[in-house]
Amino acid sequence: MEQIIESCQVGDVEISIETGRIAKQTNAVIVRLGETAVLVSANSGPKPKDLPFLPLTVEYREAAASAGKIPGGYFKREGRPAEHEILTCRVTDRPIRPLFPKGYRCDTQVITHILSHDKENEPDVLSITGASAALMISDVPWAGPIAGIRVAYLGGKWIAFPTFSQTQESDINLVVGANADAIVMVEGGANFASESAMIDGLMFAQESAQPLLKLQHALRERAGKPKREYVPPEVDEALQTAVMDFAKPKLEEAFKIAGKHERHEAISAIKAEAKEKFLASHPDKEDDISAGFAKTEKETVRNMVVNTGKRLDGRGTRDVRPLWIEPHPFARPHGSAIFQRGETQAYATCTLGTEYDSQRLDTIRGDVKRTFLLHYNFPPYCTGEVRPIRGTSRRETGHGALAERALKPVLPSQEEFPYTVRVVSDVMESNGSSSMASVCGGSLAMMDAGVPLKAPVAGIAMGLMQVGDKIAVLTDILGDEDHLGDMDFKVTGTEEGITALQMDIKVQGLTRKILEDALDQAREARLHILAEMNKVLPTHRDDVSLYAPRIETVQVKVDRIRDIIGPGGKMIRAITEQSGAQINVDDHGRVTIASDNPESIAAAKRLIEGLTAEAEIGAVYQGVVTRVVDFGAFVEVLPGTDGLVHISELENKRVEKVTDILSEGDEVIVKVLNIDPSGKIRLSRKAAFGVDPSEVLNMRA
Repeated sequence: MEQIIESCQVGDVEISIETGRIAKQTNAVIVRLGETAVLVSANSGPKPKDLPFLPLTVEYREAAASAGKIPGGYFKREGRPAEHEILTCRVTDRPIRPLFPKGYRCDTQVITHILSHDKENEPDVLSITGASAALMISDVPWAGPIAGIRVAYLGGKWIAFPTFSQTQESDINLVVGANADAIVMVEGGANFASESAMIDGLMFAQESAQPLLKLQHALRERAGKPKREYVPPEVDEALQTAVMDFAKPKLEEAFKIAGKHERHEAISAIKAEAKEKFLASHPDKEDDISAGFAKTEKETVRNMVVNTGKRLDGRGTRDVRPLWIEPHPFARPHGSAIFQRGETQAYATCTLGTEYDSQRLDTIRGDVKRTFLLHYNFPPYCTGEVRPIRGTSRRETGHGALAERALKPVLPSQEEFPYTVRVVSDVMESNGSSSMASVCGGSLAMMDAGVPLKAPVAGIAMGLMQVGDKIAVLTDILGDEDHLGDMDFKVTGTEEGITALQMDIKVQGLTRKILEDALDQAREARLHILAEMNKVLPTHRDDVSLYAPRIETVQVKVDRIRDIIGPGGKMIRAITEQSGAQINVDDHGRVTIASDNPESIAAAKRLIEGLTAEAEIGAVYQGVVTRVVDFGAFVEVLPGTDGLVHISELENKRVEKVTDILSEGDEVIVKVLNIDPSGKIRLSRKAAFGVDPSEVLNMRA
């Protein structure tokens, strides 16, 4: 197969897709942006599996060699996927999964491998486009293409495919999946953006993605394989219609039950009754019976909500479920809160740690230190299920990352609050958007721990249902409404603006007006929740928990860092042993002192200030004579810092010999007369006569 390359211009950047040179035994493409290149392959097995779902797996792996780096750790090779790799798997999976034919059951796998990483052009959005392009040229039946694009708002304008440096400085950063007609997936964060600004970004992304879609069609024309014939499973429409007619009136009554478990029990009973009735005459048609029942569920709920404005639990479309908030329910966590919205409940804790508790990551860019962590757990008991716990799932990783992104913009700077902050959200009950409960609970837990947030943050999950031309936007969706709806999106923010946005859209033709109405409705709900949170905990605690470490900082000159550390770390170890406090010094001269004992902090602070203090003109010190010469004596006034007392400055009368007044090892009180540009210090003993003892400084360690 010959090498084929197609390229296009998107804004100020050029993107190319090639195939036919590498990995020729599969359906593979290489997507390039700058010096970043990703290989994406797509394969699908020849025979369908007997499964009730599409067996699609998406993998994304970064190779350290792609950035000219050797992995850290003992084994010096790549291990299990890191969090950002898992998150990229998710954003690649979400837009491509709905485009497979209904009923397609062949094992399908998409793998992204980073070949080259220039550390500026991000490969994650290239993975989305590459997955689409690989599926386009394959024989797999798939209704693409889609394109992945990152847009950022920087300096008053929107930028397509911003560099890593630009995203760090931007006010809005969005990753968008789009096709020719609509946006299908959004993942993004912002520094208190308005709803209008977010929609501007989505529209800009949709427009900017068009050249990438044309590029994939051109590649398909030149390199595409004939699509395999796919015959959907035969459907007994008469049987499905009979099931629907039987189940519809019963489901209409069942969906009026407000409680989640009671409603599900009623629906399960109806489904069992339908199976019993129709399997008797159609023993080999269980799939058709289940499909007919599922259609009835979906149509019943959507018609009820769209046509009547009444929802499964009796609420109107704009209503938020009842809230219950309890800050600090238990004594020992540094900060904690229970946040409950309807049948969704999260218990969030906040733990404060020192510099040594920060997370150090070995990434493709080098070592990265994280001082804010948010972990989300979804145990089986929160839905009354029984299943094994086998580590953190991709879903838990994704929900935790969304909540972390939502809260990050309101965190204080490390200079203002020099703690490592870990928030854990354990979902205790779930019926719709536990990730948004985690945002609210996490915000409250940090405030309870004394973290001086810029503002509290709340989040709300929204949904959309469409029947014909009628559309209903739903506030605070239930789990069933998420499953049966056409769009779900999560919006977090403060009273000032949005901090995070996530969308998955299953319908075409969402207009700007619909998006504006949806985000405005989300803002209304967010402000309602914030008002309820403020009633319970209007601001952060004045002080950190009794059980949290105390931290103070001292700023020293960069050239004095070596004095604190000492040769081979000898001095900093000695300070730690003498004071009992943890000491950390960064490259900018910021010294962090941590301990749960205030006396230990004070002792360490005195030692550090003594090591790094500099003599001041006019100050009076108690020093020690280190050397006597004919013309005077050298006196150490600070650790490692001495000055000269000239023989004429020893007494108020003439002195014949220095040794008549001073000897090596004598303690003496002296005053600093002058410090010349080279740093030499001129001292006087006689100028210190009569000085009040309280004004004498003893700064030697």
